[in-house]
Amino acid sequence: MHPVTPAFPSARFRRLRASAALRDLTQENRLSVKDFIWPVFVRDGENVEQPIASMPGVNRLSVDRVVKAAAEAAGLGIPAICLFPYTDPALKTADCAEAWNPDNLANRAIRAIKAEVPEIAVMTDIALDPYNINGHDGYVVDGQIVNDETVAALVKMALAQAESGADILGPSDMMDGRIGAIRVALEAAGHRNVTILSYAAKYASAFYGPFRDAVGASGALKGDKKTYQMDPGNSDEALRLVARDLAEGADMVMVKPGMPYLDICRRVKDAYGVPTFAYQVSGEYAMLKGAALNGWIDGEKSMLESLLAFKRAGCDGILTYFAPEAARILAEAQTAGG
Repeated sequence: MHPVTPAFPSARFRRLRASAALRDLTQENRLSVKDFIWPVFVRDGENVEQPIASMPGVNRLSVDRVVKAAAEAAGLGIPAICLFPYTDPALKTADCAEAWNPDNLANRAIRAIKAEVPEIAVMTDIALDPYNINGHDGYVVDGQIVNDETVAALVKMALAQAESGADILGPSDMMDGRIGAIRVALEAAGHRNVTILSYAAKYASAFYGPFRDAVGASGALKGDKKTYQMDPGNSDEALRLVARDLAEGADMVMVKPGMPYLDICRRVKDAYGVPTFAYQVSGEYAMLKGAALNGWIDGEKSMLESLLAFKRAGCDGILTYFAPEAARILAEAQTAGG
């Protein structure tokens, strides 16, 4: 719909920008702390906070520190926290059995958070790369990433996370058929209220580098992930993948990365009208944070502008490492505004 606009000077678009009050009244999209899911990295040990060089301000946290982070998030009003494990290399194997070990890092962290901060939603990652000696999201057989055998492993991983108390499962592997298989298994095991936020349109992107450092997958990865992650040149395919995952039982869908793929976010939301999320990935965070630390851009303003862009593109929520920082700024602005 395009409303008829009278000619100048009857129409002066600047009238509605003339004061803060008018700008507030006519702003189309707003950012809220309720839009955020905070990704955090968990490692072994106790009372450990280990900086990640390629992600300034982000740390790997031991389980006790992750619980404190979850409490911090809940206090700020952030509705969900997402766990990514930094697995001891000695536990990485070709069969990836640590992925569904009830006592692996992720599952211990889920239980610890739900015991101390039950009000926050805990999201998990479902993919084999943190546990795979080959660094891939799926099993590698004769140099090929095999689909169906991987899906069977992902189902075991999903059930272990659900048993540990996860609220939201995030299959990020991009194997065909994994959403349907996980949903059937969850229903059969009585986990009827466990939510699936599918990484439905996940691209083979150059923006994941710092994340792979954070979870210790960079050195292990052999080759690339182009046989299962999407081609950055494709957009129609993203809609087909989203439709497939929704039909198989996904409750929410995600586009990843975020800012370079805002057009995909918009298309998904317009086409399906379902809860649509984007992941502002590690490379996006590192670029903004690095430029801000060098004084090249205003860090606070560029962060908030980047997050607002997701809302404008139709996203209902954003996975972002900026979540606590942005939450504090939004709270201060609300307090100042009365």
